[in-house]
Amino acid sequence: MTTWSKSSWRTKPRIQMPDYPDQAALKAVEAQLARYPLLVFGGEANRLKRHLGAAGRGEAFLLQGGDCAESFEQFSSDAIRDTFKVMLQMAIVLTHGAKVPVIKLGRMAGQFAKPRSANTETVDGVELPSYRGDIINDLDFTADARIPNPDKMLRAYTQAAATLNLLRAFSTGGYADVHQVHGWTLGFTDGEKAAKYREIANRISDTLDFMSAAGVNSDTAHTLQSVEFYTSHESLLLEYEEALCRQDSMTGKWLAGSGHMIWIGDRTRQPDGAHVEFASGVMNPIGLKCGPTMTAEDLKLLMAKLNPQNEEGRLTLIARFGAGSVGEHLPRLIKTVQEEGANVVWTCDAMHGNTIKSSSGYKTRPFESVLREVREFFGVHAAEGTVPGGVHFEMTGQDVTECTGGVRAVSDEDLSDRYHTACDPRLNASQSLELAFLVAEELSARRDQQRTQAAG
Repeated sequence: MTTWSKSSWRTKPRIQMPDYPDQAALKAVEAQLARYPLLVFGGEANRLKRHLGAAGRGEAFLLQGGDCAESFEQFSSDAIRDTFKVMLQMAIVLTHGAKVPVIKLGRMAGQFAKPRSANTETVDGVELPSYRGDIINDLDFTADARIPNPDKMLRAYTQAAATLNLLRAFSTGGYADVHQVHGWTLGFTDGEKAAKYREIANRISDTLDFMSAAGVNSDTAHTLQSVEFYTSHESLLLEYEEALCRQDSMTGKWLAGSGHMIWIGDRTRQPDGAHVEFASGVMNPIGLKCGPTMTAEDLKLLMAKLNPQNEEGRLTLIARFGAGSVGEHLPRLIKTVQEEGANVVWTCDAMHGNTIKSSSGYKTRPFESVLREVREFFGVHAAEGTVPGGVHFEMTGQDVTECTGGVRAVSDEDLSDRYHTACDPRLNASQSLELAFLVAEELSARRDQQRTQAAG
C-alpha cells in the first residue's frame, strides 16, 4: 500500500490524457491554477453525498444531465439558463412520478475534456491528433489547433467559475420558483402530439393549487422558490484536477475543488490507473461508468479502492450498456455488488451505448433506443429487488437537432438543421422533457408495485 497524495496519480499508468510539448508552460499554468480559489466547498460535496445516500436507499432520485462537452465558443448565459430551466422542468415531473426529492446534478462547469476512441483522426488523407475538448486543444482540423495548450485550462477555470456563479444566482434568486417552472412545462403539453402528457401536467397543477389554498406557496415556503443544484464532470485531465485539489479546512480531507461530483469514464477505470488513483483520495462523491466490458473482479477492486469505508452516497455506478444489452450485463454487476454488501447508487446512462451513424452521415442517438435502455434498467431492478437510483443524460436546453425521434419527430434529414455539438449528440429541450415524463411513468409504476406488494 502506498500513501495517497493529490499527485500520487503521476506514478500510475496514464491514458486518455495529452502529452504537452511545452512542459515549462504546463508547470506555470498548474502553479497559477493552484493559487486560484476553489470552485466548490467541501460542505456542498458532503451535502450532495448525503442526498445520494438517500437515492441509494430509494428515498431520493438522481437527475444528472448536461452537455457532452462544454464549448468555449458556445458559452453564454442563455445556454446555461436554458439547460438549467429544462433540468428544473424534468425534476418537477420526476418528483411527481417518484414522490421523492430529485437531486439536480448538472454536467456543467467543468465538462471540458473528452476521451476519444483513437489518438488520431484522418480527413482527406491528412492525419492529425484527435480533438480532446476545449480544455486541451481546438476542434479546427489544423496541425496548430490540435497541439495541446495548457493555457486553455485557465480559460476553462474562468468559464466554470462564471457558470457556477450564474447557476447559484438562478437557484436562489427566484428563477427556480416551482410555479414558474411548471408554467413552462404546461407549454410543452399544448401540442397535439404531447397531449398524452397533459394529464400528468394537470395533476401537478392540481397539487400546486391545493398547496397554495392550504397556505403553502412561494411567499410562505422559501423552498418553493429555490433549489439545490450541483455540478459534475468527468475527471479526465488530472493536471487540472490536481491543481484544484485542496485540503478542506473543516474536515482536513482532500477535496477535488473543480466540481461537486467527479466521475471516472469507462475507458479510464483501470483499478491500477491514474484516474482511479486520484479519485480514491478525495472526499467528493465519485461516479464510475460501467460498460459491457466491466468484469465482476474489476468492479470488486474498484469498489474497494474508491469506497473502502463503504460510505452511503460515496459511489454512484453509472450503467451504460446500450438498448438490448442491459439484461445481459446489469444483473451480473448487481449480483457482484450484493455479494460485497456494497453501498452504491445505481443510475442509467442511456446515451453512450446508443450512438449510431445515421443515413445522412451524422452521429446520432435514436430517442426510442434511449427510452428502451431506461425501461430495461428499471425492469432489471424490479426483477432483482434493487433500487434504480437515477438517470444520466447528455442534453441541452437549446433547440438542436442531434438525436432523432421524440414528440417533435426529428428525422435523419433534420439532423443537419441545427447540429451544434462538438462531440456526441444531445437530447434537445423537448426530447429531454418528454423523456422525463416517460421516466416518471416508470417511477410511478414502481411505486404502485411496491404498494401492492406491501399490501399483499
